[in-house]
Amino acid sequence: MKDKTMTATDVVAQLESGMTLGIGGWGPRRKPMALVREILRSDLTDLTVVAYGGPDVGMLCAAGKVKKLIFAFVTLDFIPLEPYFRQARQAGAIDVMEIDEGMMMLGLRAAAMGAPFIPTRVGLGTDVIRFSKDLALIDSPYDDKEWVAMPALKLDAALIHVDRASSRGVCQIKGPDHYMDDSFARAADATYVSCDELVDNSYFADESEARFVFWERAVTTGVVHIPGGAHPSSCNPLYGFDVPHFQEYNASAKDGGFASYADKYINGKSEDEYREAVGGLDAIRALPLPVY
Repeated sequence: MKDKTMTATDVVAQLESGMTLGIGGWGPRRKPMALVREILRSDLTDLTVVAYGGPDVGMLCAAGKVKKLIFAFVTLDFIPLEPYFRQARQAGAIDVMEIDEGMMMLGLRAAAMGAPFIPTRVGLGTDVIRFSKDLALIDSPYDDKEWVAMPALKLDAALIHVDRASSRGVCQIKGPDHYMDDSFARAADATYVSCDELVDNSYFADESEARFVFWERAVTTGVVHIPGGAHPSSCNPLYGFDVPHFQEYNASAKDGGFASYADKYINGKSEDEYREAVGGLDAIRALPLPVY
């Protein structure tokens, strides 16, 4: 049985400038932030990023890593608009393909199926069509209706954070929603997963645990054990998102800029040092889960 365990440095070494990267999670929820921080420490640039965005997108934009962003939204949830994404968008610093949440899901599914597009009525009559050069309309061969041809969003690599994984690449998400992470995994040529807990392969012999596995282990290229690796986003049910940390991050956009935040938490620091800088793993695990 192949051992797929890697380090975050190993993962980034497999990536290249100019690639299309899909980043799993949703807004400030279960983002592979430790892997994103490793990209921030690297020389990678000119990336096309596909994401239901949160701090992952904002930080990559702030660091000048993003050439194009394909997104449905970019938010910190209780802070409605991610500050550094906002700056990049308003400055015209990135090319964008802004689409509906469902359209992006269909684009990922098309890539996973090897189809060039999926027809949908989502987006018809909206500015999503008017302002996107990447979308086309098609006539149905069966009736006189017009459809949006949502193109496949093929990924060179996907980055995902999960609760638990085994060395064989079996991944588990026990939160209330696995979002579109299974589609990200299947749409990519390579899928790299960080996990809070690395478990023995026998762990998933228990059907009650296996039912929280949402994609085939063959799809997983590499597994990185990084406890607290979603911080400052949440990893429900293990921990919530770090509201004070996000408030500090948001404030940095107006006071000192991203360089001040990155110097404090990312630049020249290992992930162990990052965890200590934010209070340690126990503090991360003690973060309350959000209530909606």
